[in-house]
Amino acid sequence: MTDFKRILTSGKLVKGLPLVLPFLVISGPVFAQDEAAEAVGMAVGGLIGLVIVIVIGAIVGWLAGLIVKGHGSGLWGNVAAGIGGSLLAGYVLPLLGVSIGGTLGSFIAAVIGAVALILIVRLIRKAGN
Repeated sequence: MTDFKRILTSGKLVKGLPLVLPFLVISGPVFAQDEAAEAVGMAVGGLIGLVIVIVIGAIVGWLAGLIVKGHGSGLWGNVAAGIGGSLLAGYVLPLLGVSIGGTLGSFIAAVIGAVALILIVRLIRKAGN
């Protein structure tokens, strides 16, 4: 139970409560607005992060498509190859003992993973035909 509720439910009149009570009544909505602003900020930050993932995934997929000739999947195919390749590289490369640090290293690892993913998909498609 909060101190404010404890004071009100105890029946004791506290010195200075008449001075504090208007502040508490007015500040309630202000605190709610702070929490709402924080939630909106987190949602916007999450949306911006998603856009960044899609853009970088498209770039990585496009580069992997250039490396693996004859592979053109369009924008969303490149995004899927880039994101999937970065997830594949993030899982497989550490298992192989390969550690590429930094932002540029992560980008290179994502391209390697996207190339591997494109080759795997190509093998599966050939086996199906």
